[in-house]
Amino acid sequence: MGCNVRLSEEQRESIVAVVKECFGRSACVLLFGSRTRDDAKGGDIDLLITTDMTDVDAIVRAEVRCQVLLEQTLGNQKIDLLIDYPTRRQRPPVMLAAHAQGQAI
Repeated sequence: MGCNVRLSEEQRESIVAVVKECFGRSACVLLFGSRTRDDAKGGDIDLLITTDMTDVDAIVRAEVRCQVLLEQTLGNQKIDLLIDYPTRRQRPPVMLAAHAQGQAI
């Protein structure tokens, strides 16, 4: 893997599988926030998902489905999702920071 993240290999594999199931095989997922720091404790699982989907309704459905499946798969964890897609008009500062500092899992 090569990146320092506070997730098990099983958690990483599960997250990637769920994201690709919901957003398509070309979707990418980055972990950002406190879970990328070895010196931090606890913390949400903050994920930036990049998809090539463009239909906003389909993206929202995929996001809701992804959230539910991740919670079922990972158990009692707080999971925050940011979704980036080609037709998105604005990218909030947190999304820009996640793109810059996030780590592929």
